[in-house]
Amino acid sequence: MALLSEKMTIFEDTKTNAMKKFIECVPNYSEGRDKTIIDAIVAAISAVEGVKVLDVDPGEATNRTVVTFVGEPEPVCEAAFRGAAKAKELIDMTKHHGAHPRSGATDVLPLIPVAGITLEECAVLARSLAKRLYEELGIPCYCYEAAAFKPERKNLAVCREGEYEALKEKMADESRKPDFGGPWDAVAERAGATNVGARGFLVAVNFNLNTTSTRRAMAVAFDVREKGRKNPSGEGWIPGTLKGTKAIGWYIDEYGIAQVSMNITDIDVTPLHIAFEEVSAKAAARGLRVTGAEIVGLVPKRVLIEAGRYYLEKQQRSLGISEQEIVKIAVKSMSLDDLKPFNPKEKVIEYLIEDKKKGLAQMTVEGFTRETASESPAPGGGSVSAAMGAFGAALATMVANLSSHKRGWDARWKEFSDVAEEGQALLDRLLSLIDEDTAAFNRIMDCFSMPKGTDEEKAARAQAIEEATLFAAKVPLETMETALKALPLALQMAQTGNPASASDAGVAALAAVAGIRGARLNVRINAASLKDKASAQSLLDRADAIEAEALRLEKEVIEEVNNHIEL
Repeated sequence: MALLSEKMTIFEDTKTNAMKKFIECVPNYSEGRDKTIIDAIVAAISAVEGVKVLDVDPGEATNRTVVTFVGEPEPVCEAAFRGAAKAKELIDMTKHHGAHPRSGATDVLPLIPVAGITLEECAVLARSLAKRLYEELGIPCYCYEAAAFKPERKNLAVCREGEYEALKEKMADESRKPDFGGPWDAVAERAGATNVGARGFLVAVNFNLNTTSTRRAMAVAFDVREKGRKNPSGEGWIPGTLKGTKAIGWYIDEYGIAQVSMNITDIDVTPLHIAFEEVSAKAAARGLRVTGAEIVGLVPKRVLIEAGRYYLEKQQRSLGISEQEIVKIAVKSMSLDDLKPFNPKEKVIEYLIEDKKKGLAQMTVEGFTRETASESPAPGGGSVSAAMGAFGAALATMVANLSSHKRGWDARWKEFSDVAEEGQALLDRLLSLIDEDTAAFNRIMDCFSMPKGTDEEKAARAQAIEEATLFAAKVPLETMETALKALPLALQMAQTGNPASASDAGVAALAAVAGIRGARLNVRINAASLKDKASAQSLLDRADAIEAEALRLEKEVIEEVNNHIEL
C-alpha cells in the first residue's frame, strides 16, 4: 500500500457477509424432453430478484429436470413457489412417463442450508412452503427428511411410494394421505403430489457399467445401498455396505449402458470417492467394471477435494498442490468425464457463486507488473510485498513437492507432503492479501470522500478515516506474519530437501524476507497517521519483531544453501 493521500475501493467485510442466511433449492421437475416447458419453469424462477440459477440439468431418459438455485431464504422460497406454479400449469402427470420414480409435476422440492442458517430453520421454511403450495395452488404436499411431520416420512421413498399412479388411492387413506391436501381432485390428477423437504447436501451420481443388463446393475445397487435387499428367506432385509445411500440399477438408452444410480444423502458418512470404490469392488465381484461416474446436478467443492486427496494419498503423492490440480486428480480418478466433458466451473457450487470479477492475484505476471507500473497509485508497495511473500511460499512448496517425488525417497513422501500442504495454505493467504491490501487503501480514500459540512459529518468522517487507517496498517502486518511462516519451511527444505533444489529454497527465503520488509514499511506509514498512538506503537513493535526474526532465519537459510552449492 502506498501513501495515505492516494486511493481505494470499499473492502468487503466477509464477517458481515457470513452472517447472511443463504440456502440452496434443488427442485426436480417431471419434464426432461420439452425445452419450451423447461425454459418456462426456469424463467419463472429466475424472475425472482435475489435468486441465482446455478444449473439446469435435463435428462431425456428419466424425463426429469434438476434445477439448482441459491439465495437468501425469502426469495428462494418465492422462486420455489413460482417454479411449482409454472410446472403445475405446463406438466400433465396423466401423460408422464420416465425412468425415474416420481409423484408430481414438481416431484421433489428440497431446501438446503448453505450459510448462516440451520437445517432445522430450513425445515420450518419447507413446511411453510408446502402449506402455501396447497393453500394457494391446490397441490398436495408431503413433507420429508428434516421437514417430516411423521418419522417414517423422513424417507423420501415412503412419501413417494407407488409413485403418481398410487396417489389417488393414498389420498383416500388416512394413514397415507399428504401432509397438506384434501380429496383427489382435478389439480391432484394433473399436477400429482410434491414432496417438500429440508436436507443436507445430497450428491446424485450414476456409476457407469460395462454392461447393458439392468438386472446386474440392480444387483450391484442392492449390494451397496444402505437398505440392501430382501432376505431370500423372506424374513427382513440384508443391508448394503454403504450407509447414507440409496441406489437402483437402470439402463440408459442415451448412453447404451446400464448404470447404478445413487443418491448419497450423507457425504460425511459416505464420501463420493468411497462410494465409487465400493461400487467398483462390488461390480468387479460380479464380473463387471465401473467405467466412470456421472454427477447429476452440482456438488460442494469439498466432495472433489476430499476425493482428490484420497487418490493422491493412495498414490503416495504430495497433497501440497493447488486446488485445481487436486480437483483434476478427482475427476480423472473417478472418470467423471467418461460420458461427456466435466467442467468443475460448471458443476461445483462454490465456483458458480464466487465473484466473477478477477482481482490482482488472478492477473498474469505481466499484467500485474504493468498495472503496478502505471500511474494508478494502487496496487502499490503493500500488494507487491504480499506478492513477493507469495513467491517465497510458492518456492518452498515447490522444493517440498520435488523432494516428495525424488527417486529413492518414496518412504519420505508424507514428510514432504506435509510441508507442501503448509506452504500451499500460506500461498493461498498471501495471494488473497495482494487484493486485500489494495482494497484497504481504497477504503481510506472512500473515507476521505465523505461529507464534512457539519460538525457531526466531520466527526463521522474523522472516525471512519481512523478506523480505515488502522485496518490498512493491520493488512500489511498480516502479510508480514504470514510470510514469516514461509521461512521455517524454506530452512527445512534447504536442510532436508532435494539438494538439487537448494538454490530454490534460498530464493524462497529472499523473496519472503523482501515481502516482510516491504510490508513493514506499509505498516509504518499507516501507523504514523493514527491518532491512537498506543495502537500505532503496538503495531510497530510487532512489525519490528517480525522483521528481526525474518532476518535471523534468512541468514540460516542462506548459510545452509551455500553449504550445498560450494564449488
